[in-house]
Amino acid sequence: MSVSAATTPLFAEQELIARARRRDEGAIRTIVRQNNRRLFRVARSILKDDWDAEDTVQDAYLRAFSHLAEFEGRSALSTWLTRIVVNEALGRLRKRRPVADFEEVERGAADNGQLVPFPRAAPQLDPERAMAQSQLGNVLEKAIDALPDVYRVVLVARVIEEMSVEETAEAFGLKPETVKTRLHRARALLRRGLEENVGVMLADTYQFGGVRCERMADRVIARLNELR
Repeated sequence: MSVSAATTPLFAEQELIARARRRDEGAIRTIVRQNNRRLFRVARSILKDDWDAEDTVQDAYLRAFSHLAEFEGRSALSTWLTRIVVNEALGRLRKRRPVADFEEVERGAADNGQLVPFPRAAPQLDPERAMAQSQLGNVLEKAIDALPDVYRVVLVARVIEEMSVEETAEAFGLKPETVKTRLHRARALLRRGLEENVGVMLADTYQFGGVRCERMADRVIARLNELR
């Protein structure tokens, strides 16, 4: 497993960059693996489309590696790449809406979609619990996508990708105070949205059917047989 971009020592990052400038495939692959999840999520938070986001990340990588000599190291490589992805995503928005810029993104109305997280390792769940977890995940994704653009992009950067206030501000061209204010508002809106959506699911809370129900019956019968 590769080291995440956030924890890569400075000297190691500098070495990676130097190798990538020489078109070293190993270094390029490492940089891509370290930044894929963040860049996809940031692009997806702006574009609200999985395929557009993936294409945007690819284009951003091509642009970044073609201009890597221009990277001066004033910020972390991940921050520089994030800014490129933001610009690429906004460029795609302008093709949809010729006057779109980041201010337009911020004023954008909410839309329904699906924020697809990269898969992560998880313990095996029985089918019933897996379904419940999937349903809850879908509710959360829809609630995030329902946020106005101005709040959604900050929430994804700060909470989901755990970017610092300063890094988020630099990536989106905002003041740190603005990032803090929008994150607070995003959390409040998300909480409200979840309360509205989760309420209808409460009737299905603490289910005990399917495999779990049969397993209980098997155990009871087995114990009764032991008592004979």
